[in-house]
Amino acid sequence: MLVALIAALALVAAGSGVLWQGSGSPYPFTTLRGETVMMHGRGLYRYETVSGAAQAIAGDVVTLCLGIPLLAVSAWLCRRGSLRGALLLAGTLGYFLYTYASMAFLAAFNPLFLVYVALFSLSLFAFILAMTSIDVAALPGRFSDRLPRRGIAIVLFAIGGFLFLAWLGRIVPALLTGAPPYGLESYTTLVIQALDLGLIVPLAILAGLLLLKARPLGYLLAAVALLKGLTMATAVSAMAFGQVLAGVMVSPVELIVFPGLALANAAMAWMLLRNVQGNAARAHQP
Repeated sequence: MLVALIAALALVAAGSGVLWQGSGSPYPFTTLRGETVMMHGRGLYRYETVSGAAQAIAGDVVTLCLGIPLLAVSAWLCRRGSLRGALLLAGTLGYFLYTYASMAFLAAFNPLFLVYVALFSLSLFAFILAMTSIDVAALPGRFSDRLPRRGIAIVLFAIGGFLFLAWLGRIVPALLTGAPPYGLESYTTLVIQALDLGLIVPLAILAGLLLLKARPLGYLLAAVALLKGLTMATAVSAMAFGQVLAGVMVSPVELIVFPGLALANAAMAWMLLRNVQGNAARAHQP
């Protein structure tokens, strides 16, 4: 029931972001820190900057084309008792939780604010239920000996390390000089960087370490981290290309690294799910 509600509301939210364009044109705006930025000026995201709107629309496209289909397939597999489906569902719900926490806390207030809050809440509790429905202690015995634990851990360390260095590279110079950090634009703080440094980086590093040691929780966290890495890197890649199409300057590193991370996470997620043996081991049915 929660998954069905998430899929329906995400279809409304993401579909509105893509289709609700309206009239208007970009205009300059002076931020609280004295910087001049260009506001999008039309559609659902009219109070976002040109860059922010391009990223939001690209993220909506990824939700429509990847997020919702993954949610439907994983929920169907999970209901059939598939451990692959249960792991895929947990990871996909992690994507929706992160995405709509971001929208609820970061997006400029618009008519879909309560939809974002509902999606954030539904995704949080569905994610908790999905995680606790799996018998974690039984997971090591459910994977083939051919599972490339070291390769998966390396990819997880790579995405955690890259995000850590990339975001500190923006934040530390701003703290030292007192200048606004790059990418702040019209926002008052760095919400995405806070989520990544506080949640995604520790998740990736912890999952990699536990998986290397063959700890039961490592298998579950690795599945969640790989699916989150795949969807996040795909979304960021789409956002970067969306900014290019909108005429926004984008670092060549972003245009190369994030698609590479998306492919690496996709390959490792495939290897992890491919090496699952048997059906879901459940603690209880949510």
